[in-house]
Amino acid sequence: MADDASPTTRPQPTAETEASPPPADGKAKARRKWLTRLFILLVVAGGAATAWYLLVGRGTVKTDNAYVAAELATVTPFVGGQVVEVNVSDTDRVTRGDVLVTLDDTDARIAISQAEADLALAQRHFTQTEARNGALSAQVQARFADISQARASFTAAQADLSKATDEYERRLALKDSGAVSDEEVATAERALESAKAAVSRASAAVQQAQASQSAAEGDLSANRALIDGADIETDPAVMAAKAKLDAAKLDLERTIVRAPVDGVIAQRRVQVGQRIAQGTPIMTIVPLSEVYVDANFKEGQLKHVRVGMPATVKADIYGDDVVYHGRVAGLSGATGSAMSLIPAQNATGNWIKVVQRLPVRIALDPNELEAHPLRVGLSTEVEIEVESK
Repeated sequence: MADDASPTTRPQPTAETEASPPPADGKAKARRKWLTRLFILLVVAGGAATAWYLLVGRGTVKTDNAYVAAELATVTPFVGGQVVEVNVSDTDRVTRGDVLVTLDDTDARIAISQAEADLALAQRHFTQTEARNGALSAQVQARFADISQARASFTAAQADLSKATDEYERRLALKDSGAVSDEEVATAERALESAKAAVSRASAAVQQAQASQSAAEGDLSANRALIDGADIETDPAVMAAKAKLDAAKLDLERTIVRAPVDGVIAQRRVQVGQRIAQGTPIMTIVPLSEVYVDANFKEGQLKHVRVGMPATVKADIYGDDVVYHGRVAGLSGATGSAMSLIPAQNATGNWIKVVQRLPVRIALDPNELEAHPLRVGLSTEVEIEVESK
């Protein structure tokens, strides 16, 4: 009985205790089970990734180095002047033709008045030149009459000369016979000299009348040349004056600076009271409906990229919920580094090749842009489909 109560007595193992495995073996089996599951998961994921690449990924190229851009419209006045009104501020939306800035138009109105006066003067000169044609034609006819009169006088002078010559010769012949005196001979001689002088004067008068007639015809020809084939509307001087008036009116219209495109105002650099010169940039308009994306792809991605290929764009501002659809509009003619202000020089001897990026322009769907507007400079992700799926 004392032996049964001994503290050194150990209980005998039963069949249930002999069949249960040690705790370490259970942990090992659980670990192997999870490792098997993980291996199967990795195989499935690898297979899915391989299948996606073969079916989808291999036919696309993608980059997140892409940004929204646009052809910005710089507003510059065509005429200089003092600013009297500014109707817009940064972030304002404008439509093409909206009034942005108004300049003082005093000088332009004075120029119009001067141009109108020059036009009236040119028209009056044409009318005077046209009327002078009639006067010059009358002068030509008068010169013809003068020539006829001078020729008649010359003929009469020649007749008088012939008569005086006959009288002188007859008296000279009778002088020796004593039938006429020396005084009569001398008188006949003086009459003969006077007749000769009269003929000379008549001949000079004919020549003068002919010269006057030639001068009158020259003046008439010159005057006709000024208006020949023209009227008061097509006269060169009148047309020049009209062009000057049109230019003055255009300058008056240009004192009102209007928006050249639809968009949003940015970088306004003009204030009321400021005097600006012609061609000075005063603000910029961003045409939000015409933005595009410049995506910078690595040179190794561009082997199969061609103009016209479809592309999808996601903007960080909207996330994955909004997808834009577009097409490749063109590839840049140079890499970004080559077009930088100071191009990178890789000839350093370190033999490290620097992967270059080439900008690719993506044109977007205008309807999608209208539904979800983009701003210039926003970050985007671009994916180009280079193979048909």
